[in-house]
Amino acid sequence: MEGTDSRHWEDLLPDALGLIFHNLSLQEKLTVIPRVCKPWSKAVMGPYCWQEIDIEEWSNRSESVDVDRMLRMLITTSSGSLRKLCVSGLQKENVFDFIAEHARSLQTLRLPRSEMCDSTMEKIAGRLSILTFLDLSYCSKIGPRALEAIGKNCKFLERLRRNMHPLDVEGKLLQNNEAYAIAATMPKLKHLEIAYHVVDTIGVLEIITSCRKLEFLDLRGCWDVKFDEKYLKDKFPKLNVLGPHVVDQYEKNAWEDCSDYSDSLYDDYESSDGMWDDEESLELRFYGGYDEASVYGWPPSP
Repeated sequence: MEGTDSRHWEDLLPDALGLIFHNLSLQEKLTVIPRVCKPWSKAVMGPYCWQEIDIEEWSNRSESVDVDRMLRMLITTSSGSLRKLCVSGLQKENVFDFIAEHARSLQTLRLPRSEMCDSTMEKIAGRLSILTFLDLSYCSKIGPRALEAIGKNCKFLERLRRNMHPLDVEGKLLQNNEAYAIAATMPKLKHLEIAYHVVDTIGVLEIITSCRKLEFLDLRGCWDVKFDEKYLKDKFPKLNVLGPHVVDQYEKNAWEDCSDYSDSLYDDYESSDGMWDDEESLELRFYGGYDEASVYGWPPSP
């Protein structure tokens, strides 16, 4: 309109555009925004759009090689400004090392269903020192050694999610070692989820007496934990405990995937040949930068 001082969207500063584009889906940021105009393409090429990378939903239905390549591309684009990373099912040790190399600003890390082992976590924990939230749910290859390395190196950690699937722990003997590792090294925890772990009352008591700032504890499915509610209220009045006896989707059908207490970790997707089946002309157009279209099954740029 005449006589107004309104600015065109393409004239916004890259960091402002990055904040706006943050609300878009991964697909839109990689295939739609670059086509709109050169300033938008430049903004989506820069780190402002990728300070928070959440490809967990997409990675659940994608091939491991595609997830690794996408992850490397996006983390590289973040240029060291990465604050939050959510991705599921990582398998190769070198990709965990790559994440740690770019973790100097990383505060939230969610790696559910990943094939990480104790030695890998011991190797990279020192580079994850400013983490405040870590999700290692359904990571069946790690144990107390990994948790001890996390606790000793991640001094700001306040939230730990370490839920398991009932089928992964079926038939296992009592395992309090992870509880002892948490109690010994993570005194600043405020939020802890250890649903369906094979722990008993002694292990959990060790946690809540050592982690005095704990406000929430998820014990769903920890059937060997026996607490008197009055004792908990008297001794730990600020602590909210969920479980052990809570009917959730695991209890309704142990063969189905279920959601975590706070949000869904996994959606049931049918496998696909491409990155998104509902688009036939997807392309990645980071002008002057990446040429990854063939990697994800997208047709080449015209």
